[in-house]
Amino acid sequence: MHQLALALKRKGYEVSGSDDAIYDPAKSNLEKEGLLPDIGWDATRISSDLDKVILGMHARENNPELIRAKELNIPILSFPEFIAEECKDKKRIVIAGSHGKTTTTSMLMHGLKQMGMSFDYLVGSSIEGFEFSVELSNADLVIIEGDEYLSSPIDRRSKFLWYDPHVSIITGIAYDHINVFPTFESYLSTFDQFIALHRVESSIIWFEGDKHLSPMIAAAKCNSIPYNTPDFLNKDGQCSIVYKGQEYPQRVIGEHNLQNLMAASLVAESLGVSQDQFFTAVKDFEGAGKRMEKIFEQEGQVVYRDFAHSPSKLEATVNAVASTYSSRPLFAAFELHTFSSLNRSFLPYYADCLKLANTAIVYIDPHVFEHRKMEKLSKSEIQEAFGDVEVLDDPSLLKSKVEAAFSDGNNLLLMSSGTFSGMELDFE
Repeated sequence: MHQLALALKRKGYEVSGSDDAIYDPAKSNLEKEGLLPDIGWDATRISSDLDKVILGMHARENNPELIRAKELNIPILSFPEFIAEECKDKKRIVIAGSHGKTTTTSMLMHGLKQMGMSFDYLVGSSIEGFEFSVELSNADLVIIEGDEYLSSPIDRRSKFLWYDPHVSIITGIAYDHINVFPTFESYLSTFDQFIALHRVESSIIWFEGDKHLSPMIAAAKCNSIPYNTPDFLNKDGQCSIVYKGQEYPQRVIGEHNLQNLMAASLVAESLGVSQDQFFTAVKDFEGAGKRMEKIFEQEGQVVYRDFAHSPSKLEATVNAVASTYSSRPLFAAFELHTFSSLNRSFLPYYADCLKLANTAIVYIDPHVFEHRKMEKLSKSEIQEAFGDVEVLDDPSLLKSKVEAAFSDGNNLLLMSSGTFSGMELDFE
């Protein structure tokens, strides 16, 4: 939301806002632009001279500002609904799927920028070479990361159902967001709806190795373009795509990232960029912020951090590092942090997803269940669900184990959508 506020100010809109709390980096970014929101809710801020109200994820139905906006018949839009309205006259590229959305969107943005193309975008992370994560201008093309999460607290439709894509990617489907989709069937249903919304003249680029996606695509009315893992080589910790007999070295690693790269290249091809041109343009792409981000390397030892939190993301990330850097043992630490990962019913989906790590630790912040108002999970049930892992809830013990593994020469992989209780490490 704060990035949207910045984008709208750059476009010439008059923007104001309110929130229940604000933290960095949003606070500093908004303060620099004179856009700090008012803290707390006050119905008197809402007046009839407002053109629109864009509803954030912290506003509940009893919010006094929301109630007042309804009384005044001011148009109230969710974040994705507003993006869809702003982009209705653009060519819309939407990247969807349970995993790899941010990375694939970032790859496409990076490659097209290298080719000198102009476009607007919405992406869920910071990206090298792009100051913001939302850009809205007069460009004819927009690239949107299409999230399946709910549109707003009062609109439980998935965000990607708003975007009406001309071209889309679906990277694959693996159960996630159990707090929004209580069953896997309900999760599959929202992707069915997304597929059904495509116009006859539009295209879906989809991963044909996904067992759930393949039968769903069969019902699509539009053009469907399958993709799979490209031919590749691993040499000295570097992946190279092999395309038409030519090697294209890349900085990203792992089969899943190369699949994402193949999908992005097919979108680029639909925009007039050949695949060999695209593979060359993205050769220096290192990843989106906290997505398979290499934070240290020396003499064959590496440390990666990743935003991975769902089972499929964990497995793909562990496999990528283990297979690319096989000469050293891998120490992997994962923090249970999201609503889904802390849900007892969801735990079994994590079975064996860390099995390729030589040492695997699952960490839980001792205060996270209280903070999220959820029933506490025991260490034993977490261990039983994951398999061969050690479960920790002491941040100082976690820190000492991570530092010891590093000193012993292990490769490290730190996976969390949180901060491991603010753990600070110095890899020098």
